[in-house]
Amino acid sequence: MDGPVRAMRNTIAVMNTKGGVGKSTLVLAMAETLSAQFRKNVLIIDSDSQASVSSMLLTAANLHRLQSEGLTVVDLLVASVLNGVAVEWPRFVVGGVSDVDEARTVYLIPSDMQLTLFEREVSKETLHARLRSSIGTLLGNVRGVFDVIFIDCPPGLSILTESWLREADFHLSPTKPDYISTCGLEVFRRFKGLNPEMGFAENLGVCVNMKEGHSSVDADYHRWLSSNPENRCFNQTVPRSSALQHAAQLSSVERSYVAKYPGDSGTAIKAIAEELLARLAEANAAGAMAAPPPSFSAAQPA
Repeated sequence: MDGPVRAMRNTIAVMNTKGGVGKSTLVLAMAETLSAQFRKNVLIIDSDSQASVSSMLLTAANLHRLQSEGLTVVDLLVASVLNGVAVEWPRFVVGGVSDVDEARTVYLIPSDMQLTLFEREVSKETLHARLRSSIGTLLGNVRGVFDVIFIDCPPGLSILTESWLREADFHLSPTKPDYISTCGLEVFRRFKGLNPEMGFAENLGVCVNMKEGHSSVDADYHRWLSSNPENRCFNQTVPRSSALQHAAQLSSVERSYVAKYPGDSGTAIKAIAEELLARLAEANAAGAMAAPPPSFSAAQPA
């Protein structure tokens, strides 16, 4: 008799210990591209207290309403970690969040600045094990529902980020082709080598972001990063462009994918999304295919 079907490994913690590398904008672009161009169901878990990607997907009024009604990742974690309450995770998932009219399958668990206070309570009460267990349970639940799950982690290596990195299947590291950002990758690499017995996400690759097309310095750093096989650099880089900067601003009216990601920007993001799917497929090739995703009812922004 065949054993139970294993869910596909598809949870990706996106982080760099250095901030300002365009991480949240890249998460947004990849999610909308995977939905609009590849017909994937994508969940973004916003684990950054600044709620950057949440504000890119929701109006200020909708985000404030969800925060006021206790429907953010903070409230989910407070219930499961601090209060020990069983959580119905679909309540915290918001659908219909993208302003791209072809991207109807992007979902979000939004964030709140209260996340920093939650982490303080976890540290004070030494609830690290319970935090990791709750995160592991959440990721275990969403693996079979969505095709790809991005966890948008803040810069640095907090208790919460460490828990995502130890429970997620993969980590993806956006970086600018400059000295400080590449130093952030080295700090992360050293951190990953600590306590290997505790488990850690597999490296899905480094994505060179915000690259100046005519900069010899950027080209040199890109070659340096690519020369290290441990980085597993994506073949495609993301150019620095005004289009991607504008993409981070939520439009009051829906627009087409091409309007939001025109020209070289859209071409680059689509190539990265395609390579990401290929790497996920390769990593899962030896495992069982995921079971058909169960249905769930996601909240809609008002």
